[in-house]
Amino acid sequence: MLALPPARYRTRLVLASLCLLLLLTPCPAPAFQKPGPNAPPTIVFMTDFGNGDDSVAICKGVMYGIEPNLRIVDLTHQVMPFSILDGARFLYGATPYYPAGTIFVVVIDPGVGTARKAVVVKSKRGQYFVLPDNGLITLVEERDGIEGAREITNRSWMIGSAPSSTFHGRDIFSPVGAHLARGEPWSQVGPELKQLVRLETKAPKIDERGITGEVIATDGAFGNLVTNIEAHDFSQLHYEYGQQVRVMLGSAPMTIPFAKTFADVPPNKPLLYIDSRGRVALAVNQGNFAAAYGIKPPIPILIASKKK
Repeated sequence: MLALPPARYRTRLVLASLCLLLLLTPCPAPAFQKPGPNAPPTIVFMTDFGNGDDSVAICKGVMYGIEPNLRIVDLTHQVMPFSILDGARFLYGATPYYPAGTIFVVVIDPGVGTARKAVVVKSKRGQYFVLPDNGLITLVEERDGIEGAREITNRSWMIGSAPSSTFHGRDIFSPVGAHLARGEPWSQVGPELKQLVRLETKAPKIDERGITGEVIATDGAFGNLVTNIEAHDFSQLHYEYGQQVRVMLGSAPMTIPFAKTFADVPPNKPLLYIDSRGRVALAVNQGNFAAAYGIKPPIPILIASKKK
């Protein structure tokens, strides 16, 4: 008859077996938790403040003080100072990637402290925009449409008894965005507005010479030139990848290859391409087009029709 080990050893064997079983048993992956119906929406924050001082952090502190569970996404704080067109362009590019209910707090405000209005705009996509009424919403309005707009007059949603004349980002736009994120009705913002300030935008012109448009910006640190010519307009010229494109940039004529991506041309060589947002752009592979050619937007551009 097989002799059993002493009781204390049997206990140790059982415990060791249980530990081994726990180690070898796979743990189920935690289920992805979607935000609940009462979760505060996202605020997307964009300014021309830069990151050299405490302005951005102060505005975020105001928003978190009103709604501590808020989610804040920094779109950018490096908009060219005072450039309403740059701000409008970044909004136009970013909004399709955010869901209905997202609140965009935007402070590019060269008219701060003047008679310009502070507003909340609701687009037909169901997104909200808390910003100065200076044309920032123009490109979004043209594409998405506007469901309504209200002037910000509700003092109880602002910081302090009287807003600063020079920091409406802190005293008006940030707190109003946070109050909306708390679920407070936007009807409490203030009275309805029937008309908003719009930027004067120039649509590209197509004729027998080609397409005349405008270089509207440079693309960040790379110095790529961004135009207002959409890919579908450029396609009417029937250029194919690798073909040379005749371009008049301001008063300077040049011939540039049409390429799919930067590495399709040698380093330090220029190219014309369709950027990730579907617009005609010009770049230098591993270089800076704006610096290389001394370009400062806005300037006109003519893309010539193909030679027959």
